[in-house]
Amino acid sequence: MRIGVLTGGGDCPGLNAVIRAVVRKGVDVHGHAILGYRDGWRGPLEGSFSELTIESTSGILPRGGTILGSSRTNPFARDGGPQAIAALEVDGLIAIGGEDTLGAAARLHSEHGVPVVGVPKTIDNDLGGTDRTFGFDTAVHVATEAIDRLHTTAE
Repeated sequence: MRIGVLTGGGDCPGLNAVIRAVVRKGVDVHGHAILGYRDGWRGPLEGSFSELTIESTSGILPRGGTILGSSRTNPFARDGGPQAIAALEVDGLIAIGGEDTLGAAARLHSEHGVPVVGVPKTIDNDLGGTDRTFGFDTAVHVATEAIDRLHTTAE
């Protein structure tokens, strides 16, 4: 099988860990080809991708952001966008993102039959259907540390 993966929306901690896990599980356990689409939904719309391998994702955990890049591109805002994604030669698509990215993924599935898996990611922790999103705990920790330091300075 050929599985596509993309990261959409704003940046948050943990994106590379999810990408690496998808590759390791997909390649090592199931023998799938994993295609990493660049810059969110823009990648599949423009055919911008590279095959992700165990070697190409080795050592990405300490890197910030996402090795795939991200954007706020909406495939439904482009003429023929949903149809272009539905025509991709992939057996499934993993969309890592927040409300907009996962909303587009859900519509692609319900309206165009694209097989998708959504991975909830947002520092806001404001997605329905899940109690916690990754990125949220780190954001709270960093903000709390900053507030504690400011409080110490204010004393």
